[in-house]
Amino acid sequence: MKKWSTKMLVEAGIMVALSVLLSRIKVYEAPNGGSVTAGSMIPVLLFSMRWGVGPGLITGATFGLLKLILGGWVFTPVQAILEYPVAFASLGLAGVAMKSKDINKLSDYLKVVLSVLLAIGTRFICHFIAGVIFFAEYAPEGVSPWLYSAAYQATYLVPEFIVSAIILSLIWKPISRVSKE
Repeated sequence: MKKWSTKMLVEAGIMVALSVLLSRIKVYEAPNGGSVTAGSMIPVLLFSMRWGVGPGLITGATFGLLKLILGGWVFTPVQAILEYPVAFASLGLAGVAMKSKDINKLSDYLKVVLSVLLAIGTRFICHFIAGVIFFAEYAPEGVSPWLYSAAYQATYLVPEFIVSAIILSLIWKPISRVSKE
C-alpha cells in the first residue's frame, strides 16, 4: 500500500467533502433509499483513478461512513455495513486500470469507462445483495426478490454510472497530468 503523503490526504478529504456535498443535490430519489445525484461518486472515483485502489478503498469507505452518519437507512448492523462502508469502498476499484496518463486513443477512454463500470458495478452488487437479503418483503406479489432488487438498484445506479463515465472520460486527460508530488 502506498504511503499517504500530505497532498494525498488533503486531496482525499476534499474529494470526500465534494462527494458528500454533491450527494445532497438529488435529481431523483428512490422511495426506499438510493438516488440519482449531481455526480456524487465522481470525486471519489477520480481520487481512486489518480492514487490507486488502496487509497481509493479507504476514501470510498470514509464517504460511505459519512453518508451513513448523515442519514443512512439502517435496519440491521450487517445491512448498514454492507450498504455504506463496503459498497462505497468499492468505488476505490476505479483505480485498477488507471496507470496511463496519456489518453489519446479510444482504448484509453474505454479504460476510464471500464474502471467506472467495475467500481459502480461492485457497488451495485453490494446493494443488490442487501436488497435480496434485507428488503425482499418490498418486492411486489409474484415478483422474485432477485429481480426486484436488481431492477430497484438499476433505477439509480445506471444513471449514476452514465453520468460518471461521461464526465470522467471528459476530464481524465487534463486531471491525470496534475502532479501528485
